[in-house]
Amino acid sequence: MLSHSFYTLTAVAALLLTCHARRQCPGNTGRPETPGLPERDGLKGQSHLSQGFTGQFGSPMRPPRRNSLPWEQGLPGSLDPEPHSDLVHLKHRLARLEGVLVLNGKIREVGDKIFASNGKKVDFASALASCEEAGGTLATPMKEEENKAVLSIVKEYNQYAYLGITEGETAGQFKYINSMPLNYTKWYKYEPNGKGTEKCVEMYTDGTWNDKKCNLHRLTVCEF
Repeated sequence: MLSHSFYTLTAVAALLLTCHARRQCPGNTGRPETPGLPERDGLKGQSHLSQGFTGQFGSPMRPPRRNSLPWEQGLPGSLDPEPHSDLVHLKHRLARLEGVLVLNGKIREVGDKIFASNGKKVDFASALASCEEAGGTLATPMKEEENKAVLSIVKEYNQYAYLGITEGETAGQFKYINSMPLNYTKWYKYEPNGKGTEKCVEMYTDGTWNDKKCNLHRLTVCEF
């Protein structure tokens, strides 16, 4: 399903780029608008191609009129912000999907976040590095719904997983890996209790958290 979405978005992005750059899409010849045609016998705009052709009652045949095509209307492409906005959104979406495809593992989507795992068990530093190389970061649930999404992956592999949370300079005070304070927690009873000796955080198979040393092997779960 992801593969289909990826190639569909790629095709749309390519089409938009072509239309925006060259101002021509399927059905448009790319030729400039035909300027006003010379007058002939008092009739403006009658093409020389119609000369010598007559209709059923001897009247000159005129080429059929056509309505303006969508890309011939509105603002010039350079002034229209909508194609640029669409491309920015598509590029962002493609980047996230590419990261997920690199991991080639289980995924869950919650709101704007995508959680995925490659099923590998490594230490904290290696897990973080693999997520960042794929264009994401370690899974960092910031609300109950996101915690449940990560938990579903943990249950799928039946393995504890590192989260993108570490202990700060003050023992017992944890923060996100971007140094922002926690706005949501799911600590197991009496945790954290490492008192400065357990700097990382793992998720149990029931969704609760525990502070743990960073050199153990835990499931890699990333977010994009």
